[in-house]
Amino acid sequence: MNAPTAAPQGVNTLLLLFLVAAGFSLLSLLVPTGRFAEGQPLSLASFELGPTAHSLSLFAAGEGRGFLNFLFEGLVSGSRNGAAVGVIALVFIIGGSFGVVQASGAVDRGLLRLIALTGGRGWLLLSALFIAFSLGGAVFGMGEETIAFLALLLPLTDRLGLPRASAVMCTYMASQIGFASSWMNPFSVVVAQGIAGLEPLSGLQFRLFMWSAFTLVGLGFTLRYAFAHRQPGQKAAEVLQSPPPLDWADRLILLSVLATVVWIVWGVSTRGYYLPEIAGQFFTLGLVVGVICWLDRRMGANKVAEVFTDGVRALVPVALVIAAAKGLLWLLGGSDPHQASVLNTLLFSMAWVLDGAPPLLAAQGMLAAQSVFNFFVTSGSAQAAITMPLMAGLGDLVGVSRQVSVLAFQLGDGLTNLVVPTSAVLIGAIGVAGLSWSQWLQIVWRFELLLLALAACFVAAGVLMGLS
Repeated sequence: MNAPTAAPQGVNTLLLLFLVAAGFSLLSLLVPTGRFAEGQPLSLASFELGPTAHSLSLFAAGEGRGFLNFLFEGLVSGSRNGAAVGVIALVFIIGGSFGVVQASGAVDRGLLRLIALTGGRGWLLLSALFIAFSLGGAVFGMGEETIAFLALLLPLTDRLGLPRASAVMCTYMASQIGFASSWMNPFSVVVAQGIAGLEPLSGLQFRLFMWSAFTLVGLGFTLRYAFAHRQPGQKAAEVLQSPPPLDWADRLILLSVLATVVWIVWGVSTRGYYLPEIAGQFFTLGLVVGVICWLDRRMGANKVAEVFTDGVRALVPVALVIAAAKGLLWLLGGSDPHQASVLNTLLFSMAWVLDGAPPLLAAQGMLAAQSVFNFFVTSGSAQAAITMPLMAGLGDLVGVSRQVSVLAFQLGDGLTNLVVPTSAVLIGAIGVAGLSWSQWLQIVWRFELLLLALAACFVAAGVLMGLS
């Protein structure tokens, strides 16, 4: 197996947001504040300028605004039902619960068993893996984890005569397609919806259909490429002689994960569940899986608590990103359109440029902007933190709903992860498969254009359907 290509480290997300905050602070000293008149629809005509400078210092006490206060102010903003406090609490609980699920080993053994059950039917093997990893990207935000599975899968695809690129497609590519079209990804969709002031998991039915469509298109491309470049090989049953069995605990854990996803979808769509209820559902998953592991003696009670804590700890950077996002808004004077702020002036300026553009065109511009921005900031949560405060308000001014603004963000961010050379995970994945970036780009560039065209269609459909 070829050694992984060294992946670019890039700029730390928190450092990037700190630099953005510094830039916003300087901007707030130069740009006048403005507000939109109360009792009127948000429009260019209802905007009025305020003072020529924003009241911002390096450090402030009491109710003042200071650059060095922005992270704390972001952390304590919102409530149990909104960003940042509520969303951060949800993300921490999700991280802890997923930590317990992953430490149980049931997911790993389930995937290996899935490979074995497909026998010598290569098309069935690739199909099952593609759907599984697409679900992983949609539900768990799977990304880096695909590299480990890819290294495990490559010997199998080599023996089957399948091209190595097909192994990347049914793992990394599938996870990013699921990530981009997800209805519940806690690291992009939920963060962006929280920043935009939308209910988490809102627009569920539309996104479920969108995920299905993107997954089918991705699977079709993977199968077509794999069998167009297949060489003679062995049957899968001969390659994987003794797959690890699934015991009663593994089966219960996998059923618990599935049942939780169904429970959340049911609760949000029929009972109006919100952040507190969704967090409780995820905690229930972690508790149930922990009890199963304890009964099966694969983890003691202390170990379950430790892996839950480790899962929470792993998501501290995401929590800081969410807090920084709210802190950036605070530095610019807040997001209330009727209170004088620099953000309102920036929104007015951007809307002025797009004045007269129909919502369909404006939404496509948002999608294009998010796609280009992902070249520089490949972290989904960081991109949400930087762009959503502006894009959500801009959508209000040009007639694009905030739900469509989030849709443009998640598609532009996730789909370009398949080709941007600044993505460390992409470079690592294709490096494990022994492919250079130029070789990978030659394989997928037409497919990437197809995905972006499909994304444009879904964004247009969101506008036409009044997705909100």
